[in-house]
Amino acid sequence: MTSPIVLYYWPTPNGWKISVALAEMGLPHEVHYVNIGAGEQFDPDFLKIGPNNRMPVIVDPEGPDGMPVSIFESGAILQYLARKTGQFYGTTERDRIAVDQWLMWQMGGVGPMAGQAHHFLSYAPQMDPPQVLPYAQDRYRNEVARLYGVLDRRLAQSEYVAGGFVSIADMAIWPWAILWQRQEQTLDDKPHMARWLAALDQRPGFVAGKALGAEKRAPGPIDKQAQQVLFGKR
Repeated sequence: MTSPIVLYYWPTPNGWKISVALAEMGLPHEVHYVNIGAGEQFDPDFLKIGPNNRMPVIVDPEGPDGMPVSIFESGAILQYLARKTGQFYGTTERDRIAVDQWLMWQMGGVGPMAGQAHHFLSYAPQMDPPQVLPYAQDRYRNEVARLYGVLDRRLAQSEYVAGGFVSIADMAIWPWAILWQRQEQTLDDKPHMARWLAALDQRPGFVAGKALGAEKRAPGPIDKQAQQVLFGKR
């Protein structure tokens, strides 16, 4: 009997990448919630497997050679799961090259830039005292718009980001792209991105992955203590 993968998780875009992948791949898993607003990512036991004090992290009891393995960084986790299952990585080396380059594009571009857009557009103005920084807001809003333009042009050429098949690259980009309104973006000039979002929104694994722990997401502004944990110095 296959031992479940242990997922250390909180319902954020980076967490959704892995909850979506596990659901799409049909892998049994158990969830350990890491409340990042309460600082649980800094717990010494968690740091043994997540040294960058970030989630998600997985522990696979049946890793290489049948031995347990822990993996941090969402992109590395996605690559591992795709290799382990033989799913969502294409069937040829050219497929895998395409998947890897769009996965790296997300890790180095969409994730960091959209994350900064969220911070300066949503979180910073709620801080005490409020931090409304027009230069930073414009900088990250504009860079996210540029990146989504790149994505839209790619999706004008192919059904999904790596080609005619759903891949781990789609799973990496989608959790950030669905928050386009929060990033103060528009889809009016991005019909191909809109079509892609609508298609993935219909996949049961994407729906289930995003729903995991949804009740734990803060419904409004985060409190001052959580702000200090998330944005203070460590």
